[in-house]
Amino acid sequence: MLLNNLSYGESHTVASNYINVNVKNLIHHSFNVTLHFFHLATSRHKVAKVHLDKAPALLSPEYKPETGFAVETITIVLLMLLAVVVSDSIVRVLPLPVPLPLVQIGLGAAIASVAKVRVELDPDIFFLLFLPPLLFLDGWRIPKEGLFRDKGIILEMALGLVIFTVLGVGFLVHWMIPSVPLPVAFALAAIVSPTDPIAVSAIAARVPIPSRMMHILEGESLLNDASGLVCMRFAVAAMLTGAFSFSAAFFTFLWLAFAGIAIGIGVTIGVTRGKAFLTRRLGEESGSQILISLLIPFGAYLLAEHVHASGILAAVAAGITMSYAESSSQSLAVTRVRRTAVWDTAQFAANGAIFVLLGEQLPSIFWGAVKNVHANGYSYWWLPVYVGVIFAALVGLRFLWVWASWRYALSRRSDGQQTVVRPSWQLVATMSFAGVRGAITLAGILTLPLFLNDGSLFPARDLVIFLAAGVIILSLVAASICLPKLLKNIDLPAEDSHQKEEDYARIAAAEAAIMAIEKAQHDLAAGRADADIFTDVATRIMELYRKRIDGRMHLGEERELTALSEEIEKRLRITALKAERQEIYRLVRARRLESTIASKMVRDIDMMEARYG
Repeated sequence: MLLNNLSYGESHTVASNYINVNVKNLIHHSFNVTLHFFHLATSRHKVAKVHLDKAPALLSPEYKPETGFAVETITIVLLMLLAVVVSDSIVRVLPLPVPLPLVQIGLGAAIASVAKVRVELDPDIFFLLFLPPLLFLDGWRIPKEGLFRDKGIILEMALGLVIFTVLGVGFLVHWMIPSVPLPVAFALAAIVSPTDPIAVSAIAARVPIPSRMMHILEGESLLNDASGLVCMRFAVAAMLTGAFSFSAAFFTFLWLAFAGIAIGIGVTIGVTRGKAFLTRRLGEESGSQILISLLIPFGAYLLAEHVHASGILAAVAAGITMSYAESSSQSLAVTRVRRTAVWDTAQFAANGAIFVLLGEQLPSIFWGAVKNVHANGYSYWWLPVYVGVIFAALVGLRFLWVWASWRYALSRRSDGQQTVVRPSWQLVATMSFAGVRGAITLAGILTLPLFLNDGSLFPARDLVIFLAAGVIILSLVAASICLPKLLKNIDLPAEDSHQKEEDYARIAAAEAAIMAIEKAQHDLAAGRADADIFTDVATRIMELYRKRIDGRMHLGEERELTALSEEIEKRLRITALKAERQEIYRLVRARRLESTIASKMVRDIDMMEARYG
């Protein structure tokens, strides 16, 4: 009963469940191989490549990585994760709403200043490790109703604005810095196009963003991540090959897009149906179900890349499909709770690690950019000027696009009748500064290749990475200053209230529960001498659901009284549950209760408190 009524927020409380695996030798060998591959992605060498002729040695049971490198790699990982944890605590104690990414960048720079170890990233492995799961989760969790309701605005901003930005900023960068080839300038413009709604949420924590605006930002971010990264890959390919054909690029884009989307959908549907088939016959094990969900984005990405389609779009499509596939699944409640907790942790760690890596890389990126501008006869003081001009161009282009597209979109009703609704300058400015750059921009720019096809160094690589990093930092600072002021008393078009939909859904769910209880009670009590006990228990449970239905059907003052009563009940229940937990801990300290029993009781209390909290 408890597990079937768990709420979404309960996922954050389940942290004490572990998956026991008995094949220790396999785990040990897999860890050694994985550790070596991770070392290749974060080694101190300038080029970290996995050679096929070394693969048999890596897979050999006798293979063992070098101890010094292994300890060094583990130390780097632990330091980064520690910085991610500390950054969250720092943000909570600061008196001002400082964006979490800024704190993580600062901690990364602090690590670089005191640590002797430096991280050299392999672009391909970095791209594979971070982008597929982040894009997959964005697609999985984005509100689909808001995405389809404002699909016109979202598509205009996610596709049209990206192309507008690539052309405008690309030509500007090439004109402003002649040493940056035009394809590289387009690559930089493409990768600074994607926005990051997570950073916006952190910035506006004390000034809530209207829900419809946030849904538009989330939808735009999901799609412009894919479009920006695809455009960047086209630009990089033009730089590597020295040629670009518009017609060939157009047909290549069609294949990348449609094949990538089809593969993402197919992988998710195939895996979820296969999982459901095995679950019906063999039962469900939560650990394996969670691991499958973690592997889906990597599988979709790698399969799409194998057939030269877009792994980025495959990961996004897999995530969107996952949300629909899960709506018809019959996973155990405990699986859903644990899976959400695992994904929340993975998202927090991946996003944080990316920004900590940026801070750790920032000193070397800066000096590389300084060498680049010195080689062209300029002072390093031009670097902040370049960053400021690029950011101003991004905000200006975004302002013009939002003003034009929203002026048209908001001036029309769904029935086609013209209205007098016009976007205010405050709304347009808010959307312009809300285009914060974040994890996807950083992950994408760090995937620029180290060398061209002829073996020469990729031109201006350190410079464009520094410019992208500077745009990320400047966008975070500007948004943290401007957004709280712009969001105060902002005039927005009226939003539809979803209270009626929620009330209807809760009433329908309660009625379905009552019918299921009645059927189950009759089936269980049939032919039993103690049938009255089943009837009494079923009556008590159904009475709770009937009270819920009555509360949702009230209107006006009665509805307000019902809401107040529910709020009081919630506070009292939370107080009671906290008292229960403290008493259990007291009994454990007094050695009057075994720890295993106490853990079980506390876990049940935690799940119940999460429901009300």
